[in-house]
Amino acid sequence: MVDILHRIAAEGRTADDVYEALATIDGLRGWWTEDTTGDTAPGGVIAFRFPDGGFDMRVIESEPGKRVIWEVVGGTPEWIGTRVHWDLRDEDGWAVLLFKHEGWAEPVEFMHHCSTKWAVFLLSLKALVEQGKGDPAPHDVKNDNW
Repeated sequence: MVDILHRIAAEGRTADDVYEALATIDGLRGWWTEDTTGDTAPGGVIAFRFPDGGFDMRVIESEPGKRVIWEVVGGTPEWIGTRVHWDLRDEDGWAVLLFKHEGWAEPVEFMHHCSTKWAVFLLSLKALVEQGKGDPAPHDVKNDNW
């Protein structure tokens, strides 16, 4: 198994601020995709739709200011059964986020694409938390032809 790993930090914000963007439908719409619906409580399923497809995530864990974990239950076959971790902490006036998309069966080319897109959307999350406006799909940076 292989994982995608990223780290971002939002200056002058708290882990609770980032948690709000990860654990509410309005927050998720503000940085990942405008077409987001569902239930963000543990056990709930969130539907994320993009112009060319989408994903369904079951909320496994949601601890304010600390952690959110999703399991992919619908979408592209490479993602089914993988988990997305969002671990949060406050550090010296910054909200730090450690991101992990774990459980990929192998590092296929699509994983390279997804790693780049996660980076794009994590910077959108940072912009939303720091400046009040992200770049969710369909307004995100397009990096290739997938």
